[in-house]
Amino acid sequence: MTISEKVAYLKGLAEGLDIDTEKSKEGKLISVMIGILEEVGLSIEDLEENTVALGEEIDALSDDLSDVEQLVFEDEDEEDGCGCGCEDGDFFETDCPSCGETLVIDAGVLDEGVIQCPSCKQKFALDLDDGDCECGCGCEHDHGHDED
Repeated sequence: MTISEKVAYLKGLAEGLDIDTEKSKEGKLISVMIGILEEVGLSIEDLEENTVALGEEIDALSDDLSDVEQLVFEDEDEEDGCGCGCEDGDFFETDCPSCGETLVIDAGVLDEGVIQCPSCKQKFALDLDDGDCECGCGCEHDHGHDED
């Protein structure tokens, strides 16, 4: 039973009691209270309808956002030549041959060919001709950094 149905039932009970709503103070009070309950019931029903409508709109927006995310991230995956998650402009890891510290290097530093370890301050050259992937994924592709 909805709130409006309950208020209608209450209104019917009050009318069945044959309360004088014109002259009786209690009758006037009951009449006004039932009127207020009717308005509250209608407001609650409107809110429930709006909530359902908003939920449907949120679901539609969520579906649209999902479609956009799929298109955006699908394009990024297609740019990935090897499927390993690395691409030009990414950062790569290598170990310092002097101290063994793991260094994270961007593609711009790789183009220079010489790296200075921030820990031990030793400079060393990178050997990019070993056929291994520079990003450490082992896919043996080049990232456009061939030194011919």
